[in-house]
Amino acid sequence: MLSLSRRSALALGLGLPAAMALAACGGGGSAGDGAAAGEPQQGGTLTYLEPQTWTTLYPPAGGFYPNGGLINNLTDRLLYQNPETLALEPWIATALPEVNEDATEYTFTLREGASYSDGTPIDAENVVKNFDLYGIGDPERALTVSEAINNYDRGEVVDATTVKFFFSAPSPGFPQAVSTINSGLLSSATLDRSGEQFGPGNAADLIASGPFVVSAEEIGTQITLAVREDYDWAPASLGHEGRAYLDEIVYLVASESSVRVGTVTSNQAHIARQIDAPDEPQFEADGLVLYAAPTNGVNNSLSFRFRDPALEDIATRQALIAAIDRQAIVDTLFTANYPLATGALGAKALGYVDTSEHYVHDPALAATLLDEAGWVVGADGTRTKDGAPLTLTFNEALPQPRSREVVTLIQEQLAALGIDVQLLPGDQATQDAARAEPGEVQVYHSMVARSDYDVIKSQFSSENRNALLNGHPDGTVGDEELDALFAQIASTPDEEGRAEASAAAQAHLAEQALILPLFEEPQVFGHVDAVQGFSTESVARPSFYDTWLAS
Repeated sequence: MLSLSRRSALALGLGLPAAMALAACGGGGSAGDGAAAGEPQQGGTLTYLEPQTWTTLYPPAGGFYPNGGLINNLTDRLLYQNPETLALEPWIATALPEVNEDATEYTFTLREGASYSDGTPIDAENVVKNFDLYGIGDPERALTVSEAINNYDRGEVVDATTVKFFFSAPSPGFPQAVSTINSGLLSSATLDRSGEQFGPGNAADLIASGPFVVSAEEIGTQITLAVREDYDWAPASLGHEGRAYLDEIVYLVASESSVRVGTVTSNQAHIARQIDAPDEPQFEADGLVLYAAPTNGVNNSLSFRFRDPALEDIATRQALIAAIDRQAIVDTLFTANYPLATGALGAKALGYVDTSEHYVHDPALAATLLDEAGWVVGADGTRTKDGAPLTLTFNEALPQPRSREVVTLIQEQLAALGIDVQLLPGDQATQDAARAEPGEVQVYHSMVARSDYDVIKSQFSSENRNALLNGHPDGTVGDEELDALFAQIASTPDEEGRAEASAAAQAHLAEQALILPLFEEPQVFGHVDAVQGFSTESVARPSFYDTWLAS
């Protein structure tokens, strides 16, 4: 079993395979700067360090970054979203779809000659099978509906290279949805698998059409991708045609930041994801590159579970917002790559509205609001109401940068006002179980990335991630107006109407003190400058098709 422990980091790579012992790298060069090292070279094994292990390769459930980082390199999509312009471009589809006036019917023409790694073609029947599963799901096999697809009814085979999709209501986000990793195309045989069969231990059985295939897996520690030699249908706007440059990519799990940083900076690995802010200066040295990519979605935020008795009074939620010093958090824990949030969405996200007037730090106002809400300071300094202390449990957002430190700073800030903050301990499984259980977590720390208006629905709708716990397990919805606004975003045919609905939803979240946006969260990678052509897709998952290694 190959993994990177603290000991291996201190030993600077002892025990790593010979292919991972890198040659010393010269200065200069950066991600995508092929000119600095000459023409792209074919071959080589790239070693990539991930902070967490993947959990599923079922595309609709692939939003967790370790999942998406694999799915993005294993699967193709009907359309490609250019990460620079966010424009949609042809990929497996030969052109953007034909769409009817109310955005309830979409027709795609498929390119000929594209195939899966087992040789089966990507034809109309297979594409319909993909989206009938992704749009409807299959509870019996524990396969969920894609949060990126709304109002799906059915697909239809028109002919061998033409498919048509029908929706029960307008679905204007569908073209962008088919460009996401949640719509990664899989072979018909792979689509017959159960949810469990998409999990760890089964990666090599995944049959997809992307530039790489899984060649080996060690559960929880390593997964290896091998180049597909006959791949020849990448999006036209990418840097080259034909197979990917790299022969192989070895993904290693290295949960400790010091391990990831030390292994790359000592030339024992090529690239690592999630370089924490305090470590960024190390990548200013010669031969190293820092690459920070925006995620273009819902910002790193706190969601206040307003149906919990402790937070049902808007004055209490407003007090929390006034009490938390976001600027101090950013200044203490992060860098210029983490701009202070000015609203629910990142400033470059589709539909962005500045609602920062609702997020002003004012401790005196916070104390007044708490008094007005009936929270009385007790002898021990903790506020109580009707005998119950004002105790709030925050989750630890393990995929998010420095979540524990963020909550610790908030704990100190709120303690000064008599609010007791507890951090929920536990691994990802523990966090996931508590996330959806009423009463377990009152303040939910999270973010979500997607370059479409629907991203705000994905995060907050009771039908999707339900970050506010607006929808309870008993089937009730606490704020039906908010859910209706999200439905408008997903079902309004024209872009102007979607933008208006998104603005209304953002205003509602701000005016009702339902969230506190903290900062715009990037994905920060560090790599040696032998890595050339590295890039990310539209929400910052790694893309290795154009990546090559300079000798």
